[in-house]
Amino acid sequence: MKRFFQPVERDGASKKPSIAIANGGENACADPSRFMSWNANSLLLRFKNNREEVMSFIRGFDPDVICIQEVRLPAAGFKGEKKNPGEIKDDSAAARNDKQAVMRVLSVSPMADYSVWWSLGENKYAGTALFVKNCFKPVSVAFNIDNKGKDAQRHEIDGRIILAEFGSFTLLNTYAPNNGWKEEENGFVRRRAWDKKVLEFVSSCSKPLIWCGDLNVSHQEIDVTHPEFFANATQPGYTPPNKEDAGQPGFTLNERARFSTILNRGNLVDTYRHLHEKQDLEAGFTWSGNPVGKYRGKRMRIDYFLISKALLPRLASSKIHGRGIELEGFLGSDHCPLTMELKNQAGQNHE
Repeated sequence: MKRFFQPVERDGASKKPSIAIANGGENACADPSRFMSWNANSLLLRFKNNREEVMSFIRGFDPDVICIQEVRLPAAGFKGEKKNPGEIKDDSAAARNDKQAVMRVLSVSPMADYSVWWSLGENKYAGTALFVKNCFKPVSVAFNIDNKGKDAQRHEIDGRIILAEFGSFTLLNTYAPNNGWKEEENGFVRRRAWDKKVLEFVSSCSKPLIWCGDLNVSHQEIDVTHPEFFANATQPGYTPPNKEDAGQPGFTLNERARFSTILNRGNLVDTYRHLHEKQDLEAGFTWSGNPVGKYRGKRMRIDYFLISKALLPRLASSKIHGRGIELEGFLGSDHCPLTMELKNQAGQNHE
């Protein structure tokens, strides 16, 4: 573990990690086995407002891989020019300050032990990040799932995908678009297109898959605290064209049916539900509504670790780390972190 401060360069940039070769050095490790996923709801704010709490969690679990969604850092590039989703914006004083604040946290332990890949939106919206301990070397890292390697470095709109291939599995980190309330380009249409693309990918993935992130869907009634409330939720002044698209985004019948198809066709297992068959009303949900108003106490499980059935014999744990309606363990976000651990190839847990 690095215990010294690594100074940040003047422009706030960290050394760009290589997208490179597995087993490529003397210090290379076997494939990762401990994973963390978290919708941070602005990584910058979490580092500013909840840094000690976040770092304490990371030190305690010691993940090999950290997958972040809703990074909410804008991509680099001047106004009116093509953006670079793999770098953080730094073309103004405010942007440089924000980038410096993030990079300072990443330059000291425990984050200095990780290489980072970004996929960012043009504005402070969406975005994903992948942190991999330096001893683990991905075979490749891509930023979309629909080009079959021909254009792997093209980033998904809003930076919603990071795909990393390791020796024995592929890791997919996604921030799925919200279904929305209406039949329009940024609502039902966008989510249907996303689900179709994901279905095609998981159906043809050549290696066992680990898929994690904010998937913006609650699969079954057990995955929400108030099924009737969410099923009958409405947007004032709008009625969906059919009952299958009615209800809370993430809990409509159509979304849940498509998610079932994705699981079945991809031979994927919901790791948390596999290990926790009964509903846990205290700690079984990953998103919690506003602590005031009609959503108080109403929670959904919309963040997941899914794995191919081929990896199921290696599943050691899958945990949700938030509790209750007061957002205990949410580390400042409206989503709580998840963790998953695999046994190594010899059947022993990571030490």
